[in-house]
Amino acid sequence: MDLGLKNRRALVLASSRGLGLGVAEALATEGARVMLTGRDESALAEAAAAINAKGAGQAEWVTVDLSAADFGASLARHAQERFGGVDILVNNTGGPKPGLARDIKAADLLAQAQTMVAPVIELTGLLLPGMCAQGWGRVLTIASSGIEQPIPNLSLSNTLRAALAGWNKTLATEVASEGVTCNMLLPGRIHTARVDQLDGVAAERQGKPMEEVRAASQASIPAGRYGRVEEFGAVGAFLCSAPASYVTGTMMRCDGGMIRSV
Repeated sequence: MDLGLKNRRALVLASSRGLGLGVAEALATEGARVMLTGRDESALAEAAAAINAKGAGQAEWVTVDLSAADFGASLARHAQERFGGVDILVNNTGGPKPGLARDIKAADLLAQAQTMVAPVIELTGLLLPGMCAQGWGRVLTIASSGIEQPIPNLSLSNTLRAALAGWNKTLATEVASEGVTCNMLLPGRIHTARVDQLDGVAAERQGKPMEEVRAASQASIPAGRYGRVEEFGAVGAFLCSAPASYVTGTMMRCDGGMIRSV
């Protein structure tokens, strides 16, 4: 299938590693021009070089901090200068520290909202006019399976990513007639450094070896294993594609059947 992504301009947040990089790589494989972002300069440079070595799409990078006051305006301006605009925006952020809902402090909630919610919404708002003007655009927001099935001990993540779900659905209805789609991609247990971290926290909390905790986690997934980053990236690339032009306002799972709701 031709995904119609050749020479499309894609801005991917938090893409030096993990799920963000997986989507960026999949877009580049389809011929897109990709801008990687993050705080780790060496990781970004290495990731961009690896993408460019494959010779399909092109990649460049810029260091950014989602918590910076000028994050949205600065990154939107950089994308305009380098790419002349953006066709595809992939919203992705890191996850907050684990913890119980009963222990959430207002200060922690607001601080995490400033890095997980506010910058995503602001940047999207800045880039949407260009997409709408040209009659084609894709906004893909990577979230968490916790939106549909809250994950124990990840109360901040469950809370804040659910806020993005409400925003995404509302936005999708506003811009659908202008050729712009807005979707969310919900990972289950995709094997990344973040999943390793969470498995380590669970092992410490339960007083069990990490291997035992991981085996139990994998056994709870119908597919019987953790997902691969490239599998997740492929789904993301499709949602950003031309053939997916009638898919909007949705939350698609990539979870090996882990989420039990219908």
